[in-house]
Amino acid sequence: MDPTLTRCSPGPGGPDLDIWLGRAVVRVTHRRETDIEPDALWAAAKTIRLSDTSTLGRLVRLRIPGLAPDVAYDEMFRHPPFNVLHEGETALVAGLVGRIWTLRRDYPTLADPDAFRTWSARGTVRVLFAIWVEPLSSGGSALVSETRVAATDRPARVGVAMVRPLIASSHHLVGSEGLEVAIRRAGGAAS
Repeated sequence: MDPTLTRCSPGPGGPDLDIWLGRAVVRVTHRRETDIEPDALWAAAKTIRLSDTSTLGRLVRLRIPGLAPDVAYDEMFRHPPFNVLHEGETALVAGLVGRIWTLRRDYPTLADPDAFRTWSARGTVRVLFAIWVEPLSSGGSALVSETRVAATDRPARVGVAMVRPLIASSHHLVGSEGLEVAIRRAGGAAS
């Protein structure tokens, strides 16, 4: 599957991601619905550790050296190289900047969220990670994850092209390992 296409459409209950990163060269969204109420699902999602998502966790640790396997995704997104851009009652939006196609940790630290919005260093990308829970009219909820990548220039687009096969072959793990684990931990089943 071409990761430039959204896997599914997020519902109306999510954060406005376009204010952070509107035009992306890669955009992947995953969504799982369950009968679990939103607060319980969000609480469970915040406890998922890299080690709870075997393949996905190892891949994240490969791309961001130095992460401990027992770190929770929620905690990871709150510390460098990530920057919290927005946080709601059941939503977290984080970003990082740099050269994601290298194996060294080439992710500059940003001073504040506005630095992410205005980042334009040559040969780099901005990557937005968002996860949120949407209430459903049935009383259940949907757990949604969206990742967007924007290149600053042509050299950065070439760099993104180098990691596109990795994204295409592994993005399904966010849904099958990440979101599914959170739903199971909350005591529900995905639909």
